[in-house]
Amino acid sequence: MLLPRGAYPGTGKHYWVVSVQKNENKYTRRSVQCQVNRLPRRARFLDLFAGTGSVGIEALSRGAAQATFIEMNHSVLKLVRENLKITGLGDRAETLQADAFKFLQSNAAQNGNAQRVYDMIYVAPPQYHEMAARALAMLDSSPLLAEDGLVIVQIHPKERSVVATVPLTHLVLSDERKYGSTLLMFYERVSGQDDGN
Repeated sequence: MLLPRGAYPGTGKHYWVVSVQKNENKYTRRSVQCQVNRLPRRARFLDLFAGTGSVGIEALSRGAAQATFIEMNHSVLKLVRENLKITGLGDRAETLQADAFKFLQSNAAQNGNAQRVYDMIYVAPPQYHEMAARALAMLDSSPLLAEDGLVIVQIHPKERSVVATVPLTHLVLSDERKYGSTLLMFYERVSGQDDGN
């Protein structure tokens, strides 16, 4: 994966980042880039099923203030850390070896702890295991998402029917874009609702 301009817009620096897990293409990345570019200046990004971290690193390279990478596989998480070192973005990153669902569960009630509030949450789990639907259901009432935050779910188009029928109270599907074998579904918090209470 090539990060245009790296972490320093205007310098012309480019970085090659190892990306071997997620089914991403340049159109998928461009769509995510557009959303990242619209985020607040001090935006916080959560890469929930990080893989090698390419999406979260993309967010950091385009101005996100902080990114948290959740990855269960130790060897893959090591690649995330190597990629962060290559790009020089490690000082704004947090890498956690954890099961994504356990992470969501442990942060289901934060008791006012504002440390873990994200402006964008990216959900791209292994395909065909209904994991995206499960994660979306948990995020619906999660305090992890900022009031004006965005959840992006990346799935294979064949999984759409399962994800689209997840009962939601606080999130609403606002857009979706298909790029070959990749479908991005964008969810925003229902207007007038806050942290799921």
